[in-house]
Amino acid sequence: MKQKIIYVADDDEDDRLFLSDAIRKVSPEIKIVEAADGDDLLELIKKENTKDANILILLDMNMPRVTGLEALQVIRTNEKIKHIPAVMISTSSDKKLMQDAYATGINAFIKKPNNYGGYLKIAEALQTCFLDFERA
Repeated sequence: MKQKIIYVADDDEDDRLFLSDAIRKVSPEIKIVEAADGDDLLELIKKENTKDANILILLDMNMPRVTGLEALQVIRTNEKIKHIPAVMISTSSDKKLMQDAYATGINAFIKKPNNYGGYLKIAEALQTCFLDFERA
């Protein structure tokens, strides 16, 4: 069975903490790699052997240096990592930003919850939708 890895890129440390903690509660076997912005995410993921793991990328939309959308554009044009599912988790509900994210290749767009129970629901959905099966 391949290792399961989730990259969590968000400039808000509390949001990273809540999301990472919820994922660990739902799926303690998952390795979580945190990044403070899209630039850090891209550097970290370039080092990963993507063939030996089931990987999921979680992106915040609004981050300094490299936004979630900019990072997604780089990911979707990189042959080595373009196949990795990516989910945008954002406080924004701007329809134009959502459309741009889907047009760029996001697999899902989720509005950030306002309580920990909401983060647990997201973690459960991510496990079911993206990590409960082996990808080639």
